[in-house]
Amino acid sequence: MSDLLVEATGVQKAFNGVRAIDDGRLRLRRGSVHALCGGNGAGKSTFLGIVMGITQRDAGEILFKGQSVNFQSPAEALANRIAIITQELSPIPGMTVAENLYLGREPRRAGVLVRHAALIKQAQDLLGRLGFPVDARARMSSLSLAQVQLVEIAKAFSHDCDVMIMDEPTSAIGERETEVLFSAIRNLTAHGAGIIYVSHRLSEIFQIADDYTIFRDGRYVDSGRIADIDRSYLVSTIVGRKLNSAEKTRRPAGKPVLESTRLSRESEFNNISLTVHQGEVLGIYGLMGAGRSEYLNCVYGLTRPDSGQVRLNGRALPVGHPRKAIQAGLSLVTEDRKETGLVLSASVRDNIALSAYKRLSRLSFINRRKVKALVESMIERMRIKTSSVSLPVSSMSGGNQQKVVLARCLSTEPTCLLCDEPTRGIDEGAKREVYKLLDDFVSKGGAAIVVSSEAQEILDVSDRVAIFKSGLLVTVIDGHTTTQEDLLHLAS
Repeated sequence: MSDLLVEATGVQKAFNGVRAIDDGRLRLRRGSVHALCGGNGAGKSTFLGIVMGITQRDAGEILFKGQSVNFQSPAEALANRIAIITQELSPIPGMTVAENLYLGREPRRAGVLVRHAALIKQAQDLLGRLGFPVDARARMSSLSLAQVQLVEIAKAFSHDCDVMIMDEPTSAIGERETEVLFSAIRNLTAHGAGIIYVSHRLSEIFQIADDYTIFRDGRYVDSGRIADIDRSYLVSTIVGRKLNSAEKTRRPAGKPVLESTRLSRESEFNNISLTVHQGEVLGIYGLMGAGRSEYLNCVYGLTRPDSGQVRLNGRALPVGHPRKAIQAGLSLVTEDRKETGLVLSASVRDNIALSAYKRLSRLSFINRRKVKALVESMIERMRIKTSSVSLPVSSMSGGNQQKVVLARCLSTEPTCLLCDEPTRGIDEGAKREVYKLLDDFVSKGGAAIVVSSEAQEILDVSDRVAIFKSGLLVTVIDGHTTTQEDLLHLAS
């Protein structure tokens, strides 16, 4: 099979006696995009780490261009023209975009001095070819999460690769940027490269992939051509059972809960007046740079508006005070759970109870009995899977980590929940559970605002949808009668 770039068979890996992958298999054809599918904890990232030399396998064989390989480091894999975009972003915040892109490969004078002007030009040319709207001179610390994701993608493209591994490359970017990425992928495969593509956005898989392989519980389950299967088959094979279609009922809207009036913040958003009612999910949709996340952060108090006001249950929220916003009944599920939503080294218990410790304490002493009751109730309510609440939250799958974030937010007993990309990087089964949690929350009298880059997700959860474009509110439309085409047309 001379057209095979990568062929892996029988790959195994255990951590501390726990088998992460038991029978990893994959066959990547030259000039193709191969979707590696599976739920959180299926073993995909471990398998890709083994292929890339990040992790050493316990058993199995990997052939690259017909030759048996066992890379001892990512540098060795890169030397053999295999690159990876990992799910966890790893920028160096104090450096510029150009320095991040070509770290260790900078153009130099006499092999010593970095030619900064040439470096910036080289980086900007690369970003321009890819169509990514990022300034090569900007500090990484000044970029949004979506822009950081684009830089990580560009870094992988800067290597002249035969094989590129993409682990959730679009988890932080919008649909417009995804289309640009897909164009770059098609250009790469047209020149004979092979792509291993991982994404929980199943619509992307059917849009870009040629072949698929499915892992479940660390084992190979199935593979074939994408053209031969449909979404229903893929979902049921990934989760091991048939999922019922998500149903959205039209709920009667109650009294106003959260109101922003002419809220503005220079260079981010301008003159935003929105109201979300009791029993309602208000979706916010827009392309990258539309000001969606910036608006939520300002409403919550992470940033201060230049003008305008936010009222919760009829009372003005203090400006720039998240703690007071929480006390008033507001809670925020942040865009990046690992960076801002969780304390990864802390236990599951502490992460769930973190925001509620004040009301669970008396005279600065934490009531452990109340903490235990809260954590147990949240684990049952959220269906969080963990063998012990004392384990670090970093040991959990992405889907369970996201449930812990939601549990922490709900532990403060909010009346309004702000959700910024609440299903980023989690599988289809976990997404359905998050949708159900949101539905239960608003059905019991709460209100929620949900920001998502996925048009279909916005339509699945929202009663009304606010369209943002270039920092402005374009319109608010009915979420029950709107199509994806409508959303994209209004946001573009």
